[in-house]
Amino acid sequence: MSAVEPPPPGRAPQLSAGSTPPVSDGPPAAGAAHADPTPSTGVHADPTPSTDPTPSSGVHAARARLRGTLRDGGQLVGTFVKLPGADVIALAARSGLDFVVIDLEHSGLDERTATDQLRLAALAGLPALVRVPAVDPGQVNRLLEAGAVGVQLSTVRRRADVEALRAASRYAPHGRRSISLAHPSAGYGGDGLDRYLAAEAEHPPVLVAQIETATTDDPLPALLTGVDVGFVGTTDLAVSLGLSTTDDPGPLLRRTGDIADAARTTGAVLGGWIADRSAGTLGRYGLTDARYLVVGSDLQLLGTGLRRLAAPA
Repeated sequence: MSAVEPPPPGRAPQLSAGSTPPVSDGPPAAGAAHADPTPSTGVHADPTPSTDPTPSSGVHAARARLRGTLRDGGQLVGTFVKLPGADVIALAARSGLDFVVIDLEHSGLDERTATDQLRLAALAGLPALVRVPAVDPGQVNRLLEAGAVGVQLSTVRRRADVEALRAASRYAPHGRRSISLAHPSAGYGGDGLDRYLAAEAEHPPVLVAQIETATTDDPLPALLTGVDVGFVGTTDLAVSLGLSTTDDPGPLLRRTGDIADAARTTGAVLGGWIADRSAGTLGRYGLTDARYLVVGSDLQLLGTGLRRLAAPA
């Protein structure tokens, strides 16, 4: 079997489980068009890097497509990745999901594993964010250099949390992220410093602020200013409100409504976690109009399938 399997319509070539990633100048983009091959003339192209800040492939193109979908009123659907290894990334890429979120908060994944999965996702044309429980500037930088299209920060309660995330994810003068070109997101230096910085300024990392407490230290609009998505952590939020699964969801709906109002005020998109995409589940959590949905996780989906298999016929 070849290292790259034929993709479904609209999807870049996918990696086969256990295959060796192909060598390329940069990761292919999901849905990117492929130019017709041109016979070699033996003449080398001009090595001068382009100054176009929007490349046709790679992490910056992926960020542009995700933001474009949200800007145009579309919906993005992904899932949490909690299991290690290449297979789950290959399966997610072949499934047609819009993105995945590699979970460094509620999983046994370590940073090395997450880095490997990010690089596999980039090669497979699958946009991958990373969820972190707190802002560690060094870690955020390494994850972005490995190919993360964005960062989802858990339990945002203060404006300072958002400011720390923005500073860690953007280069000067917009932030304090340390610069290097020795990583795939910068083409290992082949694109040149100016082009890379221009692309980062034009298409910075996607930032997701996860709101999951009954109260916050600062007002909700202050927490969602400067981020792409205001994300409702539905399970933690329900627990914070003292609700069980059988209680009246009214308090949860009101809090979700407050987050949705703050998102509209600040220009952020409403997002959230749900166990499934049924109309009933979306309505119960007030996420009918959410446009960034994280549905379950790889582990949850595996468990559901195994329980169904073990159920009496």
